[in-house]
Amino acid sequence: MSQTHKTIISDTSCFIILSKIGALDLLQKVYGEIITTSTIEEEFGNQLPEWVKIQNVSDIIKLKILELQIDKGESSAIALALETQNSRLILDDYKARKVAENLGLHYTGTIGIIIKAKLDNIIPSVKPLLDKIKETNFRISPELELQAYKEAKEI
Repeated sequence: MSQTHKTIISDTSCFIILSKIGALDLLQKVYGEIITTSTIEEEFGNQLPEWVKIQNVSDIIKLKILELQIDKGESSAIALALETQNSRLILDDYKARKVAENLGLHYTGTIGIIIKAKLDNIIPSVKPLLDKIKETNFRISPELELQAYKEAKEI
């Protein structure tokens, strides 16, 4: 079940969380190139690394319909995923994930990337990164934290 050929499309939250904990390069180590939209780049507010490519949505109608339900960044990521074959989204927002799921799109979240990094032997443990995330304003439920440790084979 190789996922190496998937196009990875990231929403803003992943960039924000990983940069807050000094681990933005983890995205490149796990997936190589990342695609995002100019809307997300604007929301992020900082210079994105050169391995993040900007690609904009061509179906503006679809984008506007999505914006009725979720924010502009998430809408642009989901609309781009709808236009991109074999893509996987990085979404942390519950409502955005539900929309993606209803549209038949594949997604993961920031915690999922950290788990994948551990399973791919890119990092030795998820714990230091989860601890750093808990110091930010990003909420991790005890259930999610426990699940992350289990999936990363750390408990």
